[in-house]
Amino acid sequence: VQLVESGGGLVQPGGSLRLSCVASGFTFSRYVMSWYRQAPGKERDLVARLNSDGSTTYYASSVKGRFTISRDKAENTVYLQMNNLKFEDTAEYYCQAVNGGSGYWGQGTQVTVSS
Repeated sequence: VQLVESGGGLVQPGGSLRLSCVASGFTFSRYVMSWYRQAPGKERDLVARLNSDGSTTYYASSVKGRFTISRDKAENTVYLQMNNLKFEDTAEYYCQAVNGGSGYWGQGTQVTVSS
């Protein structure tokens, strides 16, 4: 089982990034997919969640209207489009897959918002 994130980097405030998480080793279409983030010295927080059929989303209030989560079942990939990035979005971003008692994490990708 693997979740491999990519797409992080350094961006100026107001900029955009798209994170990708490629899944393998499990039935991607049956899993709820989420993005979390963790800033230094802080807890890991839920950013966005998408249910298995893509019909329901959840966003943290701090990112609502700026971030969009989506999934491509053909590519076994979940995305996080991040627009109008702010300093406070700086964190390590993690992909999570959950189905009942089964759950997996990716290794993370760093997003740094700095001028």
